[in-house]
Amino acid sequence: MPRFALLEHHWNGVHWDLMLEVDGVLRTWAIAETIVVGRDLPARSLPDHRLHYLEYEGEISGGRGSVRRVDRGLYESRLWTPELVRVRLDGAQVSGEALLRSLETGLTAGPLSWVFRLGNLD
Repeated sequence: MPRFALLEHHWNGVHWDLMLEVDGVLRTWAIAETIVVGRDLPARSLPDHRLHYLEYEGEISGGRGSVRRVDRGLYESRLWTPELVRVRLDGAQVSGEALLRSLETGLTAGPLSWVFRLGNLD
C-alpha cells in the first residue's frame, strides 16, 4: 500500500500538509485548519513534493518555515479523479475515510480551492 504523511507546517502562520505517495512523488494539499473529524476544512493543492518528506522534520530551505510530522502511515485509494480524491488513511493519529474535493470552477478558483474532510463522509 502507498504511504502518507501529515506535517504541521509553520510558515506565515500554521497549516497541515497532507502528502499522499503516488508514482514516486507526494501529491500534496495544505489544510488551512486543525483537522477535526466530520468537518469540512479549506485546503489548497500544492506542487508535488519529494518522497524525502515522508520522514523529514525540521527547517525548510529558502526560508519556508519548518515542519513537524504529526502522523504517517499507509493509505488505500478508494477513488481518484482530478476533482475528487477519496482514501482510507491508516496512521497512528489519523485514520479513517478522508475526502479531498475540488471547488474549482474555471477562472473563479481561489487559493483555497479544495475541501478536506476526515470521517462522516456519507
